[in-house]
Amino acid sequence: MRRKLPPVLPSIPASLYLLDMTTPSVDIIVPVWNSPFETRACLSAILAHSPEARLIIVDNGSSRETELMLEEFSEPLGERGLFIKSERNIGLVPAINRGLARSDGAFSVILRPHVLVTNGWLEALMDVAGDSRVGIVSPVFSGSGASPLCAVNNRRGCTSLDTFTISFSALLLKNEMRMQAGFFDEGMDNGEWCLADYVRRAWSKGYRTCATSRSLLVCGQEAVFGSEERRQGQARASREQYLGQWGASRHYGVYFGPDTDVGPLIDAVETILEGSRQGHRFTLLLHHRQASEFRRCGWSCLHTGIDLVRLSMFMPQRDLVRKLRALRGAAPGMIMVCWKDDAPAAGMEMAIPFSGMAAAIRGTNNENT
Repeated sequence: MRRKLPPVLPSIPASLYLLDMTTPSVDIIVPVWNSPFETRACLSAILAHSPEARLIIVDNGSSRETELMLEEFSEPLGERGLFIKSERNIGLVPAINRGLARSDGAFSVILRPHVLVTNGWLEALMDVAGDSRVGIVSPVFSGSGASPLCAVNNRRGCTSLDTFTISFSALLLKNEMRMQAGFFDEGMDNGEWCLADYVRRAWSKGYRTCATSRSLLVCGQEAVFGSEERRQGQARASREQYLGQWGASRHYGVYFGPDTDVGPLIDAVETILEGSRQGHRFTLLLHHRQASEFRRCGWSCLHTGIDLVRLSMFMPQRDLVRKLRALRGAAPGMIMVCWKDDAPAAGMEMAIPFSGMAAAIRGTNNENT
């Protein structure tokens, strides 16, 4: 039996999203638990680099020292600030949801206190969110606390890509999307599985999730609440809950063969992109000419879950075997996929046909829409 999704906010007419000049169009939600010095630095940076936004501070059961600092900081903000107090630590996700429930702007931005914003950070996020199909936008991170999965991407010429990997450290949500997708699931963990669930829910409503390297934030070490044993137990339970709702994510290695032209692959690439938005990863093994054509078509900048691997011009079949061996060593569960059903290339003897993979992706999408 599938679990019931968290409550979804009622749909409202798009006209109600047209904000008047006195209503902030962006709310920045900062859930705080202790760490007064880091928190003050974070809040000061927000005011310096995004003075047009409204600040919603959620004190999540902090110490008296932190509470006094937050009250002192909030008081002069007037209508540009909202201070929400919880007498105890209710958890990160419930604190975020409490702030989201008070957000009435066109955009809500979640920002943790261990993150420092930089010049132009908010404008870059909002620029990507200006696409009507985008509902969630992530910056990229540097610094000691940055997750490698959300670090600066090194894809040449790719400043904005679709992604499945996001972080509660900083995140922009389009409230139009949130009205349909609802709040974050408070029964899940404070990270990977809760966020993956939300990305899937947003995509089920037709909203993409993107990351932009034009918004670069500095990430320090975050304060951790609760025991490691409890957090691991919650992560395991959240994983099971996610798998029960959405199914497992796969890693596919796709080989198109040496003679396949790129032009007819448009539908195949759309299928791969759809799979990436469901949380699957793809490694595309391309001959030299195919790799050049993929980049010319912009297909190297589609999604952070799609990696292009160029085979050598000289002895490409030998290079294919070598790269397959390395990929299997790094990802033992990777499923090999061949484009054509004729004689498999060396190292691809156990590959499934592309049509079989495509049917599985389409079936998963139909089941969850």
